[in-house]
Order: sequence, then structure tokens, then C-alpha cells
Amino acid sequence: MGFFTGTLHIPAPLASLAIAVQFTGAIALILGLFTRVAALGIGVNMLVAVAMVHAQYGWFMNWFGSQKGEGFEYHLLAIGIAIVLIVRGGGKWAADAAIENSLRAIDTNPATA
Repeated sequence: MGFFTGTLHIPAPLASLAIAVQFTGAIALILGLFTRVAALGIGVNMLVAVAMVHAQYGWFMNWFGSQKGEGFEYHLLAIGIAIVLIVRGGGKWAADAAIENSLRAIDTNPATA
């Protein structure tokens, strides 16, 4: 948190939110829970990282240690994946789909109405 608040001068509540999104968003994507929300959070987080830190170093990551910082190559990949997940969702094997199917089964069951 010190890097966010001290070096980047991001307010502490927003820095805490960024850390929470990075941690819980990754876990949610692995489990397939709240896929669209988690992907949106991670995508926004990567956009902010590019805008605040990585854009000044150019496109490529520092593969050979020949430049001062890291480029935004990886971040664009993560943003692209986030866009696809926001639009398409987690797919049929995600926990989101299982929850949706179970709720749909409850709604169509006449015994529960």
C-alpha cells in the first residue's frame, strides 16, 4: 500500500480498493464467480496501471533488463481478456452458469410457485 499512497500519491481508500480488486478478482475469475464484475475490476485496474506507470516505458516488457521500467504489453493482454469475459461471461463451466441454471430451475418449477 505504501507504493500506491507514497510513490503514486493515490488516496488510501482507492489504493485499498485496487489491492482488494487484484486479490479477490483473481480468485473470483479462477472460481468462475461474478466473472463479469471481476473482469471489469481487473480491466480497470490494468488501465490505471498503464496510464499511471507503464505507458512511459513503451510497448515491450523488460525481458532482458535493458530498460528502466516495464512496458504495457502484458497489461493490454489482460485488458483484452477482461473485455472478452465482460462480454461473453465465464462460460458453461463457470460457477456463475451453475448458479444461473439452478435459479432458472427454481423459477420454472411449479411446485415452488
